[in-house]
Amino acid sequence: MENPFFENRLNINRRHFLGKLGFGIGGAALGSLLVPDLFKKGSGEIDEIPLGLKHFASKAKRVIYLFQNGAPSQLESFDYKPMLNKMFGEDLPASIRMGQRLTGMTSNQEKFPLVGSKFAFNQYGQSGTWVSELFPNIARVVDDICVVKSVHTEAINHDPALTFLQTGAQQGNRPSMGAWLSYGLGSENKNLPAFCVLLSRGKGNGQGVYSKLWTNGFLESIHQGVQFSSGEDPILYLNNPEGTDMKSRKKMLDQLAELNELGYQEFGDPEIHAKIKQYEMAYRMQTAVPEITDLSKEPDHIIKLYGSDCLVPGTYAANCLLARKLSEAGVRFVQLYHQGWDQHGNLVGEMPLQAKDVDRASAALITDLKQRGLLDETLVIWGGEFGRTNYCQGALTDKNYGRDHHPRCFSIWMAGGGIKPGITYGETDEFGYNIIKDPVHVHDLHATILHLMGLNHEKLTFKHLGRRFRLTDVHGKIVDGILG
Repeated sequence: MENPFFENRLNINRRHFLGKLGFGIGGAALGSLLVPDLFKKGSGEIDEIPLGLKHFASKAKRVIYLFQNGAPSQLESFDYKPMLNKMFGEDLPASIRMGQRLTGMTSNQEKFPLVGSKFAFNQYGQSGTWVSELFPNIARVVDDICVVKSVHTEAINHDPALTFLQTGAQQGNRPSMGAWLSYGLGSENKNLPAFCVLLSRGKGNGQGVYSKLWTNGFLESIHQGVQFSSGEDPILYLNNPEGTDMKSRKKMLDQLAELNELGYQEFGDPEIHAKIKQYEMAYRMQTAVPEITDLSKEPDHIIKLYGSDCLVPGTYAANCLLARKLSEAGVRFVQLYHQGWDQHGNLVGEMPLQAKDVDRASAALITDLKQRGLLDETLVIWGGEFGRTNYCQGALTDKNYGRDHHPRCFSIWMAGGGIKPGITYGETDEFGYNIIKDPVHVHDLHATILHLMGLNHEKLTFKHLGRRFRLTDVHGKIVDGILG
């Protein structure tokens, strides 16, 4: 019997699908190649969405998310506020703050002295986009990117804000963005996971990252992000044990799959099938991963573009180059986490070093994708979990200052994959404190990312504990103004 809920989710049934492809055995064969899981019986409460079936034509095929963990200051990067320099040291007007909730680090402050950026801003490109002197390379590609100044969130501390931006919820155990895309679309390359995670550490004050940020949550574990390390083995336990060759490894995995299938028939646990898929994927990755992670064969002009750091495993530059290779090979979602942006104090000393870490490689990634003809189909996102206050945390001096957490507004930039290039979207007030035009909530950002990937955020759901969950919960609207 057909599963009506399954058909409703896809807005397509098997008869309609085969009719569109053609008649007879030839059409069925083509269908099985295009959508491998279409004829497999689902397990559990709800069938998995067949890989590759989108709700509508997509503008992007894959995503590279350059996540700047710790929250870079928008006031030292892309949101130029000369008023703050004019009012240096003056107290933030209560009419602007409007009693906003504060963190424990500034809640005991009696004064909130305004502080403008110590770093110069200039306009760049035909778009005339304002960019800080800390990001000279990103300034050179500013006509290829869209700066969004009006992103806002609900959480005021790192852990819930970071979790919220990655999973759509402030609490853990929800599937991350990459897991949802893996669930909805699968991978373009059967030898690589749909969702890969890369970590790097900058020179500033860091905030921790942890596996719950790339978890599969209540989705099958095959959708969890696969973390690459900077060590000798990019993925732990992937290589064959000593004394085992590929032939014997394959035989062992086949026998293990048979045993697991017996276990599934007895217990009916869908996670058993997920484990079988993971073993098979690990076997296929043994050949694909070493080739992908070998950056030494990149031509000299690419090394020069990203900088010599790209040959040092685990650096931000190396991870940007690896992200390009993974994306080029068909990985749907590549998530980079770069730690070190938490400048509560000594912002003047730390942020230039942190910005230098990421500026060249971020711009190089845009240039590299563009020259390969991949930027139009690859969505690149750069940004942190929230913004920074326009007032100083703690004592203010002429030479240095720090900024606290600020969820009301922050800046990100996006490029490629259906994003309108060379524009600035959204606007904050002259104090850089409140949004006055075109607000973009985190749920709106998620809805837009899914839309660009060909998925309706209201239809990409999974039934768990009696409720249909989605990345955007019960919120989210597409930000049409940034779509090309």
